[in-house]
Amino acid sequence: MGMTYVQKVIAAACNRPTVAIGDVVEPEVHLAMSHENGALVMNQFSEIYKDTGLEARVWNPDRIAIILDHRVPAESSKTATNQKKLREFCGKQGIARFHDIRGDEGGICHQILPEYGYVRPGMVVVGTDSHTTSHGALGAFAFGIGATEMASVWTLGHILNVEVPGTIRVNVNGKLSPFVGPKDLILYLIGQLTAEGANFKVLEFHGDTIRSMSTSGRLVLCNMSVEAGATSGIVPPDTETQRYLREEAGVKDELQLMTPDVDAVYEKTLEINAARLDPQIACPHTVDNIKTVKEVANIKVDQIVIGSCTNGRLDDLAAAAQILKGKKIARGTRMLIFPASWRIYREALQRGYLSALAEAGAVICNPGCGPCLGVHQGALGDKEVALATTNRNFKGRMGNPNSEVYLCSPEVAAASALTGTISDPREGGR
Repeated sequence: MGMTYVQKVIAAACNRPTVAIGDVVEPEVHLAMSHENGALVMNQFSEIYKDTGLEARVWNPDRIAIILDHRVPAESSKTATNQKKLREFCGKQGIARFHDIRGDEGGICHQILPEYGYVRPGMVVVGTDSHTTSHGALGAFAFGIGATEMASVWTLGHILNVEVPGTIRVNVNGKLSPFVGPKDLILYLIGQLTAEGANFKVLEFHGDTIRSMSTSGRLVLCNMSVEAGATSGIVPPDTETQRYLREEAGVKDELQLMTPDVDAVYEKTLEINAARLDPQIACPHTVDNIKTVKEVANIKVDQIVIGSCTNGRLDDLAAAAQILKGKKIARGTRMLIFPASWRIYREALQRGYLSALAEAGAVICNPGCGPCLGVHQGALGDKEVALATTNRNFKGRMGNPNSEVYLCSPEVAAASALTGTISDPREGGR
């Protein structure tokens, strides 16, 4: 019996010829990522060595990445102190893949990892963040874990008691219509599966739509796979994966390329005709509460956010700038832009995207997670409505349980900024 892509990755990481769905294994970890919550991991890591008389040393500093991104610059003395502790820890442990609050190397963790070539096909990647699923876009088995589990990884170099997950195959074919993109595709899929429809499964993406999609778009799909309950989302590596890693991430060493077996057994297979998709909106207060943009058109919006680990890349900013260039954001609506990294920020600046957005009335913020998680920058007021390209809209997600958050694509966000209401980008805005 053949293996799915994730079975092959796990088998290789366990140095076994095969693994079966449901096997409990302890795969080697190729990359372990944390952000500010690394301070909690650090405390748990110290506890492991308490009373042993041994010096606390991570198993391999070259396989750990720590990126400060959720609260940058620090919004409180507590955050600043934790960031200071992480700087000291990385220095002491020799962790070179530490990305501080800097304009030459900083950004959101899920952008930094692919951008710097830290993620490769065939890797097992764990992160203390649920959207670690993003990195399946490059053919890694990537998933989120807790601080205690991560402390164990820092100590042992492998992860304990992993059950080999079943896989849902998603075949996507057909050409996406103008102003319809990867965000609409994944929102549609989440709506079809529901928030628990892929629990403890992997979403494996295939089809001509996926093959023609950029790595940026694939990151969107894998990033939000977790919103359907998936352990991970994966795009088996292909020529686009190689192109991105060679040309954009600067990777020169050999790449491990695998594909699922033709006789692999899937939990089920979903077929999506991308050509039939309309712009999608996730309505409050769950990501699977999906409607088309026409069904929720004209709802007044107080704040619009473009950015995050989901849609803060160069093509996202370009799409928004194209719609807003030479126009003005509606009075009474504010717009915040959060590029996913400083590399993207600089490129968007050079290409004129940021100036076009700023001249339209948007506020350009520093790369980081911003208001997405609701603890830093751009919190909402009581009864305010936000439209965001982020990945979650749970009650209180953007800092206020008395507000509402709708999720959308950069194109819908930009078109809506012109009218001050949720608007269809295919209708040309105002």
